[in-house]
Amino acid sequence: MDEFLKQFAQLFPELNNGLGAGIMVFLRFVGLFRLAPVFSKSEIPSLVRISLAVVFTVIVVGIIKPAPPEPNTPIFLCMILNFLFGLLIGYVANCVLAAISAGGDMINTQMGMSSAMVMDPSTKGQVSIMSNYFSILALLIFIYSGGVYWLINAFIKSFTLYPMYSVNFHFENLVNIQYLSDITANILFMGLHIAGPVLLATLGQDIILGIISKTAPQINVFSLSFLFKPVMGAFILIVILPMLINIITDYLVSFANIF
Repeated sequence: MDEFLKQFAQLFPELNNGLGAGIMVFLRFVGLFRLAPVFSKSEIPSLVRISLAVVFTVIVVGIIKPAPPEPNTPIFLCMILNFLFGLLIGYVANCVLAAISAGGDMINTQMGMSSAMVMDPSTKGQVSIMSNYFSILALLIFIYSGGVYWLINAFIKSFTLYPMYSVNFHFENLVNIQYLSDITANILFMGLHIAGPVLLATLGQDIILGIISKTAPQINVFSLSFLFKPVMGAFILIVILPMLINIITDYLVSFANIF
């Protein structure tokens, strides 16, 4: 078998180089699709994701025109590193959307709907209603603002940052550390930015109900808060939704050059 592979490589060097590069690109795509927004959704069947990875692999191999590997290159190690680097790209892209979901969790808690949880098939766990709503909203804005194109463009650019046959995985040279730290730091900041209007409105409502409780102790203010908070929160969200869409769009575009 080894002799056959050697003869095949000598007879068809370009085809052999293309097949080897295709395996590396395919594994990097598999890692990307495992965590990246849109592609990582469990609603997309695995067969569709694998088919997309194969199609994109053929296109990318034709674009990058890879060079053959150096002699004695550890191919199996390169395969593992390419898969891990694809996971890294998908993780960074997914962190951008995690900040928006955090804002939905804050709104959900402040509206008094912590007990209302739904099953998220993507994570196979229970998530809050508002977090799920903002996740879907952020995903739609991500697609509308060209996020899929940004992902594929970052993927193609990644081969200049980290060649497919390289075994030196220097994290600080592959990812813009400043942008990555901004993403993780902005999860709380962006969550408060999104949830701020609802938090302020419900805080004002709590102050008013507290005053009513002091002036009229016979009124059960505690039960009234459960009635008014969801209605107030939903009304505020309807009013500020156009502004939220603009804020989320600007936030996603600001991190388009993370790689």
